[in-house]
Amino acid sequence: MHVVIVGGGAAGLNAARHLEKRLRKAGHQLTLVTSENVFLYQSLLPEAAGGTLEPRHVVVPLRSALGRARVVVGSVERVDAQRRMIHLRGVDGDGFEMPFDQLVLTPGSRSRTLPVPGLAQHGIGFKTLGEAILLRNHVLSRLEAASQRPPRDPRRRAALTFVFVGAGYAGVESLAELEDLSRWAMKHIPELGPDEPRWMLIEARDEILPEIDVGLGRYAARELARRGIEIRTGTRLESIEGGVVRLSDGESFPAETLVWTTGVKPEPLGASSSLPVDDQGRLRVDAAMRVEGHEDLVWAAGDAAAVPDLVGGGFCPPSAQYATRQGKRLAANVLATLEGGEVEPFRFKALGVLCSLGRYKGVAIVLGVPVRGFPAWFLARTYHLLQLPTLNRKVRVVLDWTLSLFFPRDVAALGSLHDPTDAFERASDE
Repeated sequence: MHVVIVGGGAAGLNAARHLEKRLRKAGHQLTLVTSENVFLYQSLLPEAAGGTLEPRHVVVPLRSALGRARVVVGSVERVDAQRRMIHLRGVDGDGFEMPFDQLVLTPGSRSRTLPVPGLAQHGIGFKTLGEAILLRNHVLSRLEAASQRPPRDPRRRAALTFVFVGAGYAGVESLAELEDLSRWAMKHIPELGPDEPRWMLIEARDEILPEIDVGLGRYAARELARRGIEIRTGTRLESIEGGVVRLSDGESFPAETLVWTTGVKPEPLGASSSLPVDDQGRLRVDAAMRVEGHEDLVWAAGDAAAVPDLVGGGFCPPSAQYATRQGKRLAANVLATLEGGEVEPFRFKALGVLCSLGRYKGVAIVLGVPVRGFPAWFLARTYHLLQLPTLNRKVRVVLDWTLSLFFPRDVAALGSLHDPTDAFERASDE
């Protein structure tokens, strides 16, 4: 029997890790198909962007994490459930097919955008490691650009205006880390005054961190405000055409940095494969994570699946905490199906929520208990360390955190990473 897992995120990786040993012993084959050969631990992206962590340390090579499973790097374009075949495109662009006997779909999600004029041209997402490095380089380059412009030049003010849209975990944590990064960098740029940069957080809802306790959200808002960060709740981004940000409250101003962190939407693999999806594009599954109409053949979990939440009601949120547990339960159900056993529904009660605010402060709810300040920050780091796959990456992250206690943040800009062949091309043209 050939079991194929599509997607190397939290759900896919954990399903593979729980399947590979027992499948190999039973004589079955396991293949993980992924668009990249690494697993990205997204919760640590803000620290990678902010210079506290080496970016390579927040990704885990999938072949090292698995060992017994075959890993195929490519993009899945379509699933043919009737023929039990998936259609792939490899890294060289060649198309080919792969048969399966059991299929696990965990394709994940992508940034959820809105039809805001100018957003596609001027906005920066914050979901991939590439986007995190791009944003880091961009912020540092804007500081350099501002230092080369006269104090009253409007372009200087625009270069020093940083707008983050979306005040969920990603928006708050990324803003906090990058604002701290800019302060470290400006200590060595005497042309800039410490109060010149303008950092702004835009949220359409009435409170920031709406997923957490209202009191903790207000505490987080106060802590950010003490750092001079402007918070606009009940406000929407109307447009960012021509480098000018226009808000729903009527204010407009030039800004050269706009970061979009307003949530995610499922990858469209289910819809493109004519598999049943809900009105949000998520694969429809039962409580055991079997895709409707394809029970005991096609399974789905993670951000791209509408997994019923039997504990809290509704559907499970698109978070790594849920995806990790779903992957484990799904693996057990696949094994049960192969061995003629009974599948079990997915049941999970969230342990809590955690959000780092940088500067050794955070907010959290752990087992129903609200926590804030240094204890919350420490809990967040401890939890992420425990969840990070492989001992190799755990040790590297601990070393990075330890070094950050004694040395300043790394403020090196690596803008050449985005056009690595540019220097060679210029040399060839001379």
